[in-house]
Amino acid sequence: MLTFEQKLAILDSYPQLERRNVSLGRVNYHFEGSRHDKKTVASHIHPNGNGYIYAGLLRGYETDDKGLVNIRDYSEAELRELVDASLTSLSMFIPDAPAPAKRKKKAQTGAESLWMNEDGHTLSLRFEEDLWYLYAGLQLEMAFETIEEAEEYLAEEGFVRSRE
Repeated sequence: MLTFEQKLAILDSYPQLERRNVSLGRVNYHFEGSRHDKKTVASHIHPNGNGYIYAGLLRGYETDDKGLVNIRDYSEAELRELVDASLTSLSMFIPDAPAPAKRKKKAQTGAESLWMNEDGHTLSLRFEEDLWYLYAGLQLEMAFETIEEAEEYLAEEGFVRSRE
């Protein structure tokens, strides 16, 4: 298993990826050259060795429902192969690519809720310009197309809605 630092060094070696530090010591890598709505190639690279690479447009990889592959036990060669394939898939226009999820609820711009985990970390979830944005203080952590996606993510990360 590669260490956190080794994974970061590999991902940092791709000039087309933009490193973004997120909450709880994790790091994401974005690909602004994507021809799809999806721009996050590497998600939640964590000091404990865990992390995910987007493979939603690829065949032959076991992905979760968001198209992510867990890279915890990947070698350097396997990680580079997956990142290369992900970047290639996001660089091409693929008419058969999955359509973005439909919004089930129309929220009012400015709607906001606070979320807290057992360590006392607080995140705020705000609806702005047709997307749900998750903030840690003033720093943008993530964006979601639906409230359901945002709430599922927060629950997976151990956050519960705060009684405001």
